[in-house]
Amino acid sequence: MRDFSSFKRVVVKVGTNLLSSADGIDESRINKLCAQIAKLREMGFQVLLVTSGAIGLGAKEIKHKNRVVHIPIRQACAAIGQPILMDHYRRAFSEHHIVCSQVLLTRNDLNNRKTYNNLRSSVSTLLALGIVPIFNENDVISTAEIGSAFGDNDRMSAMVASKIDADLLILLTDIDGLYTGNPKIDKKAVLIKDINKIDQTIMAYAKGAGSTFSTGGMKTKLLAASIASMAYCGTIIASGYVEDVLIKIMNGEEIGSYIHPGRRLNQRERWIINNSHVGTIVVDEGARQALFGHRSLLPSGIIKVEGIWEEGDVVAIAGPDGRLFAKAVPYFNSTEVALMMGHKTHEIEAILGEGKKDCIFRPEDVVFLNDAESL
Repeated sequence: MRDFSSFKRVVVKVGTNLLSSADGIDESRINKLCAQIAKLREMGFQVLLVTSGAIGLGAKEIKHKNRVVHIPIRQACAAIGQPILMDHYRRAFSEHHIVCSQVLLTRNDLNNRKTYNNLRSSVSTLLALGIVPIFNENDVISTAEIGSAFGDNDRMSAMVASKIDADLLILLTDIDGLYTGNPKIDKKAVLIKDINKIDQTIMAYAKGAGSTFSTGGMKTKLLAASIASMAYCGTIIASGYVEDVLIKIMNGEEIGSYIHPGRRLNQRERWIINNSHVGTIVVDEGARQALFGHRSLLPSGIIKVEGIWEEGDVVAIAGPDGRLFAKAVPYFNSTEVALMMGHKTHEIEAILGEGKKDCIFRPEDVVFLNDAESL
């Protein structure tokens, strides 16, 4: 048995497959999901819901049968499907005298430090009012091409869980959890019930893509679990088809794959690591080792600057082999860093003028990536 008796705040993410039927939305499944969330609230848990399904519902509403790839069509389907989805949730929760709210996010909302901090305040207020916040990506305006998309709701749910200090993230999908192989074709495949750390071996088990209308897969779920673990939040990947799955999970039944929480980062570190980097600083081996030794980055250790950024933006840090190993917030914009590249610290004033910092960034401004995050 797993012991979640001390947990208070839970984020539940439900995928497109679980909500959809051949004709549109599976109302009975939404009703059952909302009934379980109502029960968890009676058990003393605060529950936040991250839902997929808007694009799929919109596509089925306009009889679009193929995978929705073209961006304008995806945005149109999201605009059509989102009110349908929320109407079903509103009616299902009202049966239990619960009010729900809609929170639409883009990646930019979390990349911006101010809106990132405002999210916590807004969600805390909703929870204090006894309301169930329902999150979804704002697919009507977010696109990967302009860097505003999360890419999938798995990772968005992990970022939400990280920001609001959740104890557990539950990713409900259409399979039982992470297997050592594809259980549909490999009879020797075994369900991995407990995962202490997400490393290259664990990631190698994650193969395959999502369904026609979904964007997720097992890899995205493991990446989500890696994000959550940095906030000391555990993750369970489980089948949403199991009867009363949420109740059973929170009662400690060993359902699905449980990824244990890992190292705990503070709020600023989590913002840096989960932010989309807008450029890259490539450093030599000496600078890389200095950073691992908790020392500042000096301009003399920089060998290449990629991208355009402003002071205070998040950038990636790569070694001489090009492999990303950290993210950081420089004190200088990309033009200034390019001008200082390869120069000594005492030359900064002559290059940029007086009143400038004596390093690119300090140890408190950098967060190192683990194996899963660098994929």
